[in-house]
Amino acid sequence: MTLVAEVLKGATNINQALVASGAAFVYWQYIKGCDRETYSRLENEARLKSLGVWAVPGGIQRPWDYRRGRRTGIGSKNPSNSSSKPGYSATRYRCKQIGNWAKAQELLNQGHSYLDGDGDGEACEGLR
Repeated sequence: MTLVAEVLKGATNINQALVASGAAFVYWQYIKGCDRETYSRLENEARLKSLGVWAVPGGIQRPWDYRRGRRTGIGSKNPSNSSSKPGYSATRYRCKQIGNWAKAQELLNQGHSYLDGDGDGEACEGLR
């Protein structure tokens, strides 16, 4: 059984503060019972402001992708479908369909980590 909790210090929700600062991703599969709208807004604002994890050019590997790869021994090359994340398209793109490098980086930042085949934080390097 997985236990998930929101941590409060007085009136401050530490989980939300971490997401708002870009220090944490929202784990959408565990958000049941929490204020989804607030978490979605905070994560989106952090992403748009390029805060924390959102400031890394090309994005970073999501923790759930890392764990999945570690379990299977595939590492960061393991494609994932984070379709439970609001705003995430379940569409799987191919580099040749995307057309340009900038769009590929945007898709990578939106969670399409499978576009970064070698795990270096850059998607579809052949489009450069």
